[in-house]
Amino acid sequence: MTLETLTRTTGATMTIHVEGLVAIAIFYLLILFVGIWAAWKNKHSGEAEGTDRSETIMVGGRDIGLFVGGFTMTATWVGGGYINGTAEYVYLPDFGLAWAQAPFGYALSLVVGGLFFAKPMRSRGYVTMLDPFQQMYGKRMGGLLFIPALMGEIFWSAAILSALGATLSVIVDINIKMSVVISALIAIFYTLVGGLYSVAYTDVVQLFCIFLGLWISVPFALTNPAVSDITVTAVKHVYQSPWRGSIRKGDTWVWIDNFCLLMLGGIPWQVYFQRVLSASSATYAQVLSFLAAFGCLVMAVPSVLIGAIGASTDWNQTTYGAIPPREREQADMILPIVLQHLCPPFVSFFGLGAVSAAVMSSADSSILSASSMFARNIYQLAFRQSASDREIVWVMRITIFVFGGLATVMALVTGTVYGLWYLSSDLVYVIIFPQLLSVLFVKGTNTYGSVAGYVFGMLLRIGGGEPYLRLPPFIYYPGWITEDRIHPITGEIEEIVIQKFPFKTVSMVASFLGNVGFSYLAKYLFESGKISHKYDFLDAVVSKHSGEIMDKTTLVTRGNNIGLSEMASVKPRLSVTLAAAFTRRDTLPAETVEEEEEESSPDSSRHDEE
Repeated sequence: MTLETLTRTTGATMTIHVEGLVAIAIFYLLILFVGIWAAWKNKHSGEAEGTDRSETIMVGGRDIGLFVGGFTMTATWVGGGYINGTAEYVYLPDFGLAWAQAPFGYALSLVVGGLFFAKPMRSRGYVTMLDPFQQMYGKRMGGLLFIPALMGEIFWSAAILSALGATLSVIVDINIKMSVVISALIAIFYTLVGGLYSVAYTDVVQLFCIFLGLWISVPFALTNPAVSDITVTAVKHVYQSPWRGSIRKGDTWVWIDNFCLLMLGGIPWQVYFQRVLSASSATYAQVLSFLAAFGCLVMAVPSVLIGAIGASTDWNQTTYGAIPPREREQADMILPIVLQHLCPPFVSFFGLGAVSAAVMSSADSSILSASSMFARNIYQLAFRQSASDREIVWVMRITIFVFGGLATVMALVTGTVYGLWYLSSDLVYVIIFPQLLSVLFVKGTNTYGSVAGYVFGMLLRIGGGEPYLRLPPFIYYPGWITEDRIHPITGEIEEIVIQKFPFKTVSMVASFLGNVGFSYLAKYLFESGKISHKYDFLDAVVSKHSGEIMDKTTLVTRGNNIGLSEMASVKPRLSVTLAAAFTRRDTLPAETVEEEEEESSPDSSRHDEE
């Protein structure tokens, strides 16, 4: 292996693997080229149909086809974190394949999303995941729901950038901070230039690189003399516990809780609905979800094999050394370690270059998702309803840079970034998923129920604590135990509370029931007169039927299409534009459009009430 040693001005030495650096540079330049090309190729997309430029950046021209759509939908979850995490869990002695839930969990998440959520979201012409919430519950509730959604996207980006930095530092011995910053800058740049089109087209290249890079590496690793037969180590103790893994009786509910988190909690993410809403039709959106589910399983196979290879290796026979990765606290990097120490140099660099480039397929999506929700649902619909399309585009560009920079900073300076992501993804599951169920499938829910469900879910989840953040619980669920763990930084022994109860799923169900229950309770109390109409301070029950305040909230129902004139005072000249904020007008019959133009003004709505 050719090495080149560079001496810094400080006198310290830093060893750089030139071949590895060149391989990664080639992959990065390829990704950057494809991102810029996609932006140039689609720079006029949507103009003929009169689609706003901001909407084109968020959801493309709603013309993503099966090929590109299938790849980019698969890339919703398949990235650096997915393939590294799957290999890690298969390798870990206390977990094994039985606990590598991500492949099946996320695959089923895409199936459930395709069966039940993709069609109603796409057919109603929404632009972001938060649109139905603001439509039904108002701009303030939409802002509250934006918080866990934003946290999930930013912490996810930070977590995978952090993992990328650690991976590259192991393989090519370059500075972690440098690798994280360069990777983030490339992802931010092509996302700024091309929006969803750049993200989608680079996803095709990145997934192809992952698939090819890992499958080229697997045969070399399997045939390495230090590796035992993985079919034997799956069921027998050779160097460690069998990698097939097992689920102890006391952990059954935890396993079920985590699986439900992946399967159902993987749905209410803007990165998923961004792909759904960019599909050319509702049927295509469903098909793409099913294709992506298959893609998730296929892409997990080489990761599972690499985890099994790691568990079947006599590390004393390798250049890694006698102490196995799990004892060095490097189990999370088992995939790059296997590629580096069990494969020839040219193979390992190709595989690792592909893996490092693939991390950006997750980071760019999350950054674009966060900026889309902020620009549309917070800036435009909540504060600046009269904002021009050019203004929204610039807000998106600024927030792409800001959110990308925030994720990068967190990846560099925060030691608990994974703990933050675990907690935020749990909040997405226990808060946003039940709200999405309610807003799409339960008639009669309102803002009062939404607030109650939000509070219930958050308190019950945070009350269970978070060991990764050293966040102690204040609710001790049945079956809780304590474990002594060594702090990775200080080396001190800490007592951690472990919840064996499926409290995440219970929190989600409680949030859903709280939403429905309080919605109907508020509706009954106001409509029966038990509480005066003047106390409907959220304008959630009485205002929907009041002619006097139709200038504040005007709902025009057309079957499944609900057009919203907005949640603030509507100027007559904006009524038609804002009525189209949630309903794509080009999907409606001509006569319906004419009727909406007549009925969307406050005067006509008030006249209808009278």
